[in-house]
Amino acid sequence: FLTRDDFESHEARVCIAEGRVLADPKRPRPYSPEQYLKSPEEMAERFADVPEALENSVHIARRCTLTLSFGTYHLPKFPVPDGGPPDAYLRARAEQGLAERFPDGLPQGRADEYRQRLDYELGIIEKMGFAGYFLVVADFIQWAKENGCPVGPGRGSGAGSLVAYAIRITDLDPLPFNLLFERFLNPERVSMPDFDIDFCQDKRDQVINYVQQEYGSDRVAQIITFGKLQARAVLRDVGRVLGMPYGQVDRICKLVPNNPAKPVTLAEAIDSEPLLQEQIEGDDQIKRLVSNALKLEGLYRHASTHAAGIVIGDRPLEELVALHRDPRSSMPATQFNMKYVEQAGLVKFDFLGLKTLTVLENAVKLVRQRGVPLDLHKIPLDDARTFEMLTKGESTGVFQLEGSGMRDILRKLKPNRFEDVIALVALYRPGPMDDIPKYIAVKNGEEEPDYLHPSLKPILEETFGVMVYQEQVMQIAQVLSGYSLGGADLLRRAMGKKIQSEMDAQRALFIEGAVERNVAPAQAALIFERVNKFAGYGFNKCHSAPYAMVAYQTAYLKANYPVEFFAASMTLDMGNTDKLNVFRRELQRQDIPLLGPDINRSREVFTVETAPDGRPAVRYALAAVRNVGRAAMASLCAERDRNGPYKDLFDLAQRLDTQTLNKRLLESLIRTGALDGLNPNRAQSFQSVEMLLKLAGAAAEERNSNQNSLFGDAAAAPKPKLPAVRDWGSMEKLQNEFESMGFYFSSHPLESFGKSLGRLGVIKSAELGPLLSNTRSETRVRLAGTVIDRQERTSARGNRFAFVQFSDQSGTFEVMIFSELLSSRRDMLQAGTAVLVTADARLDGDQVKLTGQAIEDLDKALSNTAAGLRVTMRDAEAVKPLHELIAGLKGRGRITLAIELEAHEVEIALPGGFNVPPSVRQKLADLPGIAGVEEI
Repeated sequence: FLTRDDFESHEARVCIAEGRVLADPKRPRPYSPEQYLKSPEEMAERFADVPEALENSVHIARRCTLTLSFGTYHLPKFPVPDGGPPDAYLRARAEQGLAERFPDGLPQGRADEYRQRLDYELGIIEKMGFAGYFLVVADFIQWAKENGCPVGPGRGSGAGSLVAYAIRITDLDPLPFNLLFERFLNPERVSMPDFDIDFCQDKRDQVINYVQQEYGSDRVAQIITFGKLQARAVLRDVGRVLGMPYGQVDRICKLVPNNPAKPVTLAEAIDSEPLLQEQIEGDDQIKRLVSNALKLEGLYRHASTHAAGIVIGDRPLEELVALHRDPRSSMPATQFNMKYVEQAGLVKFDFLGLKTLTVLENAVKLVRQRGVPLDLHKIPLDDARTFEMLTKGESTGVFQLEGSGMRDILRKLKPNRFEDVIALVALYRPGPMDDIPKYIAVKNGEEEPDYLHPSLKPILEETFGVMVYQEQVMQIAQVLSGYSLGGADLLRRAMGKKIQSEMDAQRALFIEGAVERNVAPAQAALIFERVNKFAGYGFNKCHSAPYAMVAYQTAYLKANYPVEFFAASMTLDMGNTDKLNVFRRELQRQDIPLLGPDINRSREVFTVETAPDGRPAVRYALAAVRNVGRAAMASLCAERDRNGPYKDLFDLAQRLDTQTLNKRLLESLIRTGALDGLNPNRAQSFQSVEMLLKLAGAAAEERNSNQNSLFGDAAAAPKPKLPAVRDWGSMEKLQNEFESMGFYFSSHPLESFGKSLGRLGVIKSAELGPLLSNTRSETRVRLAGTVIDRQERTSARGNRFAFVQFSDQSGTFEVMIFSELLSSRRDMLQAGTAVLVTADARLDGDQVKLTGQAIEDLDKALSNTAAGLRVTMRDAEAVKPLHELIAGLKGRGRITLAIELEAHEVEIALPGGFNVPPSVRQKLADLPGIAGVEEI
């Protein structure tokens, strides 16, 4: 607890809650240094004259005692159509649903297994009283599907239920994949069922609204969560209220390790990081920051709501739990968090929003628009194109499989069956990752599998002798030691909790059961230890299999319908320019055209279109342009749909509402080239923005006045003249595209350097991840890039350093540059400058970290690389300005011109190792009449 001496920390805590700063003279101060929780000794001293007051406080506390009853579940009641018992209705639904799942009859040779499994599960569900729960979940999932809201195939242990599959809660048959029901409902341990359900993120709220209407808004609530001030967060919050510069606080925060799986306390960070200790000792302001942060760390910062959890009761929830009302939400929240809400007898329903489901839905719609009746639930699970793509590691944009580390593993694994995808989803996480090399080696025939015992081969054969799933732990205990599956689930839980007394008891049971089945005691003990080690981090196959299905569906679309896949994916990431640039590069790699934004062709989202050369292409979305807004672009497209394409800039201005059209919007569209179809001279359009806005305002005023002009239709009036302005050069166009799109779209400034970069040993930034994942050590690299931004900082010792962002043909990258190099090269690190960077590169998790060692002017670095140029002209008129420019170069070496006017090509030969600098190449490209400049 905070004491009287911690008054500044009290004030800081209040300022954090109210969004204020300590130095604000106008902030209210309705508190005093006496407002802290006093110790018993302090209270006795304060009330020495009335000691009975302390005794009375105890009497009052005892009278306020409330005993809560637990163990009674308040499950929502499903309205059975005929008013009969839910058990009988669920059984009828499940038997009918299983028959509908297999219209041609149950799988041959396994019919009895299906019937027995269904009957067994229904018996457990009825015994535990959860039939109504299953019916409620099936009800809102069915509503979602019937109302166009995509639902995931399953998630978590619920995918192990055949009943759930039969009544269409899940869409993955658990029997072929050996998914266990006991992983979901254990008959030997009564616990609440918990279906995790993924919905399309755009329509998830519609399903929740349905639940409120169907079961009563007073019986449905979100679950509260409490945000704690953890190490980095408390530093940022305290730094803000102390008025410290953001950069300084950010630098301190980055010295605190960030591990979400095992958060580090601030005290632990200080003990383990000498640089942080040095900062605290050398700077009084930082010492003050850390001192207050240490006192506030761990306190609750705010109340929020669980990302997906909803509770539904059988009566108004105010009769069961205290409720909290967030003014920003129309739905109340329970004041019990997720841990206690179940103890209060309420069942949690998880309504999760999954972006990938929205991508899949939109991609399928685009595929169907060209007459292909695609159904993702009926695609083959052995599609050759899909596995060929995954084997090459070309999984950018594929759910669960797109990280650089995962792509590297895909290339090594060479997956050729759906089970490999299930295994990868389970293995690619801390702990199980250590088993990936063994899995790959056995799969590829480089090592022999180890099944631990012959009786375990049927369990481990699918995963090449490697334990991958929690279900395998349960099956091993069942086969080797005679556990029931319910008992095996208890064993798995005990292993995960690592409670020694439980473990000792389970170890004895495991070995005793194995010995009874003729397993040597020493071997049984060895297997137990292996299983015990794995169970601490093993993954649930009931979760892995459905997510592998979503991953496979995504990969199938990318492999077979890439244009539709990319259009849908880019629409969902319209606000993330970094991700859009990744998709742009992937389209380039696959030779799929990405057509630029066009006022008369683009829609507010990414669409599929036929390119001028006849190939299917992706058309860039208008709403993906910065500073325009999706609603405004939807309005622009709606006007175009009603009254036809926009004829010119003036027609655009006159037709659009002034609430849609504004200066920033117009300038952004012009910069990207979206208005090139109305006027190809972007500089001229840009200079005309003010005039166009005035014209738009006048047209809007005339429309709103309900009066006809004496001079006739305004649209037929003489159009004002556009200013006579020379168009932007190619570099200026690229820079403007970058400003409005977040990346260089039509080309990249480094493209003009051609093969020269390769002669300097330059690699692209996108190649760093695969390079470093193979070496796993710090590597010196050379990169070329144009400067995007530079942010300078001051170290605790007063030295300047900088984080500099660069862009190259494959993406963006950031380099940390220390004081000596920064001071000598600061003039080069200006936005738009092309430089050559030598840096030390290392991997930090999946992130590439670069530390600059040298920076050179790229033009000068290339001065010794010999090259020739081929200049392509639109017409012969370009020859004269080309001659004039070349004439200015003749002092730098002997230059000969080979001119073929019919082909409109000029080859500039460069004998004797003479090189035309890239800056001159750019001047060539910017000459009027020049169509292109390339290196030869």
